[in-house]
Amino acid sequence: MTPESLTQALRDFLGDSPHGAVIEDGAFAFDLSRTRYSISGEHHKCLLHLWSAERNLVRHVLDVEVKNGSLRLTVRRLGQTHPARLEICRHRDPRTPSSKRLSRMAYQHQLRRALDRHFPDLPIVHITTGSDLEKSFGPIYARGLMRRGRSAFAVLGVNDQEPQSSVDAALTFGILWLEECRRAQAAKCLVEGLKLVVPAGRSALIRERMASLHRGAAKWSLLEFHQHHDALLELDCSDRGNLRTRLVHAIDAASVRRRFADAIAQVEAVAPHAEIEIVSPAEVAFRCRGLAFARARIVADALSFSSVPELVFGIGAELQPLDATHEQQFRELVARLRESRHPFGPRQHPLWKMNPERWMESVIAADVTALDDGLHRDLVYSQIPAFTAADRAMMDVLACSRRNQLVVIELKADEDIHLPMQGLDYWARAAWHHERGEFQRFGYFPGIALLPEKPRLVLVAPALRVHPATDTLLRYLSPEVEWELLGLGELWREEVKVVFRKRPKERQAA
Repeated sequence: MTPESLTQALRDFLGDSPHGAVIEDGAFAFDLSRTRYSISGEHHKCLLHLWSAERNLVRHVLDVEVKNGSLRLTVRRLGQTHPARLEICRHRDPRTPSSKRLSRMAYQHQLRRALDRHFPDLPIVHITTGSDLEKSFGPIYARGLMRRGRSAFAVLGVNDQEPQSSVDAALTFGILWLEECRRAQAAKCLVEGLKLVVPAGRSALIRERMASLHRGAAKWSLLEFHQHHDALLELDCSDRGNLRTRLVHAIDAASVRRRFADAIAQVEAVAPHAEIEIVSPAEVAFRCRGLAFARARIVADALSFSSVPELVFGIGAELQPLDATHEQQFRELVARLRESRHPFGPRQHPLWKMNPERWMESVIAADVTALDDGLHRDLVYSQIPAFTAADRAMMDVLACSRRNQLVVIELKADEDIHLPMQGLDYWARAAWHHERGEFQRFGYFPGIALLPEKPRLVLVAPALRVHPATDTLLRYLSPEVEWELLGLGELWREEVKVVFRKRPKERQAA
């Protein structure tokens, strides 16, 4: 197989697998929906370069084989002689519908037996994995009720065959199931709280979230289920002291701009109004109203193993080098963006509809006072990385009020049931770093003495696209979370207008 045919096979398969996954040596490496890639067939080699916010990978591809709907690659790491195996799956969950259904039914019975043994004084009244889409419940989670006399608990479990994203989302659906049980059982018993069951070793993000829930609103219990040993282990999730998060230092934007001065000049010669985002000390992104269309980055040269600058462009996952061969393609792309990517552009055009959340972020970051005139206009940071044991998160917008209180802003351009819990993630991380004085020590908010009080959490979405479950989820947040929900007018691309504000009732009264 020639480098050209390898390159074409990779390009075809990756282009057809936008929501797939990359597995290397049996371990999950990349979610293709959040990954960029470039393929090179030069120098008689086929080189595959994958990168995301979490990691970077370059492999010399030796052979490809399509088997069971997956692309299996024989690859070699740079500088090594022994080949390795890399697999690209079309879907993040490669199981067939029938195998999913069977594993969920088996899990339901196994979970019931384990709960009966662990809570002998609290029998299970019923448990199901049936769908109830009207109430946002699908077959992923086993949902039940445990009751003795007038006391009851809602229970929700997720099995170890489900992807991590489903495990992380379990608390959202657990709270909604608790609310549904309380409504349905109001005349029969008191549903005191929720018992949430997750796979062993995969509870880190949920533990962080549970630490910020309202202790007076419900009794929260988190259990890890070791399915192989058929054993349940209760965890302590009341103390946020177990949070492990690492903040990235503020980037010296001036030095990064100097490092990429040639690339910036090359892009601005064609797209003078491009938004320049400093992604890291080794990468700069060029955006048009939030949509990235070019990147300059430092990469490892496949031949000399030294670091060299690279300028690439493209809208999809695959990027092309911006060189003499592709310069006309780049100019055509910029022209299409200029014609379509503006507030009054053609609404059905794919470029107009792409990445609305980053578009919203770009207009809000440009003037955050449109949300609240009590915020500092010039003290705004976008997409700040904050690592935990569970993942690498990007805080949408971090701002500061005129009274010097830290403000965490989480944005959603479309209806999203997870807005409150994702906002809670970023609030908890920001509060943890703020308590230790790390924001200013790491170069954020220079010259400002931030107040020691907890950050404020601002959730933002178009008013007609706020998920109906949002109010329910917000009621279960801890009183120490000073939250505010803002609904924007539908024409936020033209002008940001807040059409409603919601705060906790006790704060409204105050």
